[in-house]
Amino acid sequence: METESFTFGPYKIDPRGVFYSTQFSYAMVNLRPLVPGHVLVCPRRDVKRFVDLTADETSDLWLTAQKIGRQIESYHKASSLTVNIQDGPQAGQTVPHVHIHIIPRKVGDFEKNGEIYDAIDAKEKALKEKFDPDKERKDRSMEEMAEEADQYRKLFI
Repeated sequence: METESFTFGPYKIDPRGVFYSTQFSYAMVNLRPLVPGHVLVCPRRDVKRFVDLTADETSDLWLTAQKIGRQIESYHKASSLTVNIQDGPQAGQTVPHVHIHIIPRKVGDFEKNGEIYDAIDAKEKALKEKFDPDKERKDRSMEEMAEEADQYRKLFI
């Protein structure tokens, strides 16, 4: 995967952070995970809105999310998953590229179950304020993200 290129809206993604890919989709570790294992599944093509995906892209995106979710849930010994898309700016989408949040869940990880959506919104807003395409992102180091992606890559061999 290190020879492939990936984009996420206007951002170039370092392939070391990508741990799974298909013809139409890829999965990457999250710059600002809400909980350990919070990853993103994205279409390869730069598509802003869910309704603009082709039938093949839609099918592959969801099948990829299912496959990733199954492995991430097991790896993190979680009991559930939150699978979420924020489709458009009024829905909280801050990076204009379709992406599915896969978030492994455990008992007690959030006091009230609905708080996870507030947390996603808060992280997305903070990320938007911090993101500047001309500056390096500094939340998690690329080394830390690459190490996590390496662990997840092993789940799909």
